[in-house]
Amino acid sequence: MLFPLPEPAEGFDTVLVANRGEIARRVIRTLRRLGIRSVAVYSDADADAPHVREADESVRIGPAAAAQSYLDIDAVVAAAVASGAQAVHPGYGFLSENVAFARACAEAGIVFIGPGERALAVMGDKIRAKEHVASHGVPTVPGFSAAGMTDAEITASAENAGFPLLVKPSAGGGGKGMQVVRSAAELPDALATARRVAAAAFGDDTLLLERLIERPRHIEVQVLADAHGSVVHLGERECTLQRRHQKVIEEAPSPAVDADTRARLGAAACAAAASVDYRGAGTVEFLVAADRPDEFFFIEMNTRLQVEHPVTELVTGFDLVEQQLRIAAGERLAFSQDDVRLDGHAIEARVYAETPERGFLPATGGVLVWRPAEGVRTDSAVETASAVTADYDPMIAKVIAHGADRAEALARLDGALAETIVLGLDTNIGFLRALLAEEGVQTGDMDTGLIDRMPPYAAGVPSAAALRAAASTAAGGTGALRPAHSGVAWRELAGWRAGAPAVPPIVRFLDDSGAVHAVTTGGSGASGRLEVPDATTPATPVTAPPHDGGASGRVGVPDATTTATAAPASPARTAVDADGWVWVHADGATHRLRPLGRRAAMERRLAARERAAAASDPELRAPMPGAVVAVHVADGATVASGDRIVTIEAMKMEHPVLAPHDGVVRVDVAVGAQVRRDQVLAHVSLAAPGDAPSSEADAHEAPAPTS
Repeated sequence: MLFPLPEPAEGFDTVLVANRGEIARRVIRTLRRLGIRSVAVYSDADADAPHVREADESVRIGPAAAAQSYLDIDAVVAAAVASGAQAVHPGYGFLSENVAFARACAEAGIVFIGPGERALAVMGDKIRAKEHVASHGVPTVPGFSAAGMTDAEITASAENAGFPLLVKPSAGGGGKGMQVVRSAAELPDALATARRVAAAAFGDDTLLLERLIERPRHIEVQVLADAHGSVVHLGERECTLQRRHQKVIEEAPSPAVDADTRARLGAAACAAAASVDYRGAGTVEFLVAADRPDEFFFIEMNTRLQVEHPVTELVTGFDLVEQQLRIAAGERLAFSQDDVRLDGHAIEARVYAETPERGFLPATGGVLVWRPAEGVRTDSAVETASAVTADYDPMIAKVIAHGADRAEALARLDGALAETIVLGLDTNIGFLRALLAEEGVQTGDMDTGLIDRMPPYAAGVPSAAALRAAASTAAGGTGALRPAHSGVAWRELAGWRAGAPAVPPIVRFLDDSGAVHAVTTGGSGASGRLEVPDATTPATPVTAPPHDGGASGRVGVPDATTTATAAPASPARTAVDADGWVWVHADGATHRLRPLGRRAAMERRLAARERAAAASDPELRAPMPGAVVAVHVADGATVASGDRIVTIEAMKMEHPVLAPHDGVVRVDVAVGAQVRRDQVLAHVSLAAPGDAPSSEADAHEAPAPTS
């Protein structure tokens, strides 16, 4: 039975935003523009978050864990009732597609800004949605539901359907749990992983298997539908650039879709929406073969606002949140399909707190400096002094550029990313710029495997401007910034020579790749060099200007920043974190540099040579903080290089830790354990277990394994 809908008001004067981060701030902006009072909800982790300060009122709904706050239906509805909200905007993620939440809102007399129960129920189940839209003439990908089937039956059906296949959870979205299977031998592991992720993320481990379309493009269509029977589409978005089924860069319109295909895509999307009496903003997603862009297949319908909705807003001129509010208040759409026009091109890049050099592992920490680029739209979850924790999704911002054509939009987005400053936290901005420069991206010849075919990302060497700025900051910092031998004057101060110029002091930095850079801190003729084992070619000479005394250089203070002297076209920005690392942004790139004393630099070089000559480290360390969700081998088992030993989950993603070499494993953690970054999870010894190293001193230092 459908839940009753409250009578819509002439308009809303108070709306509760049941979300956090950039989408909460984005919804609040439209509410403020329309003169509607906004109510934010927050967990303990978000007590000082920007969306809380920007709302007219805020209500605490629980501790940091999403299950006890943003996913707590009773707490969110109670907050809406207590604040006098007439409606709730769910944003995306969390409860935005939850039928029980929509029903609870209705029972409390509150308007849920989204579709009705039928649309949520049908489209929230991939298997049911596929069968439903197929009966309404929407093309679908060949496949089958694994509901109620044994693994043997699934294998038989899979062999009949033909490989390769995509195994994915029926409930949920975002690519979570999806596994590619190319043979029957790969099915057992894929099914186990998909079920585990689906059960943990969505509370439902039902699976769907579909034919894997090679070199697919991911195209989605934005639809709007009112309660009076009008359904329109606002064109398509290209969401092909994905990593691990998570979208990275989106654009509108698609460079692969012509006017005729756009009309057919739009008609299919509108038919899918109309088939469930859709109401509000929604997105119908399709797969398009790269070599047959005129052929498309329905994947799913997202019954909410999408992360990438800004690109549609920029090319159509419609505020989608405003349209959601008007539709939820009972208004008719004020325009028809013929009124929709696409103007120019828009491209969006998702900025994640993650470390591309370490396999894109999520990053956490404090934001020392946040400065968005000018001249483009930036929707952000953070600002200077914000904290990014492991409790939620690692996306911290979206940078969206608009241009008269695709080439102009691409250039503007790259320039904006180069000017976006995030200090104190690893991000994927450097990777995004490398991705934009790929030939396939520039020409529009893309498929969802493009990112996987790229070589592993490696951050560039700090530029001369970056090293000058870092040296200037280090030279004027507090004692915590000084090298370890700061009490030894003859190693710390400029060298005095009778009848000759003083030798300027040198500041050495360790970068994230392990390389050591030496930079002089005064004197126009001094040179800088890169100090790494076996380095034979000196780097570009680098001379840092004398410290101007105006920058604080204080450790651990969020706003302690300094602008160092650099080329006028690329002013540098620096900050120092609580561990004494200097973060610097210059020439469109960000680097983290740790000041080193001369002795420490030499010790690192010697240690690096010793490690290069030694066997691989027997210790397997956690690549990131998180929870152990699987231990794949028994204690004392014999394993081969590359075997999965432990899997860690954090920020909605799983990360396997692999054996570095053949040997016997000793497991040091159990399923359910919470682990720190670089915590030892297991040992893989080359000898019998009794001969394994007995203390920390017996093991070689090694970087954490990556997944």
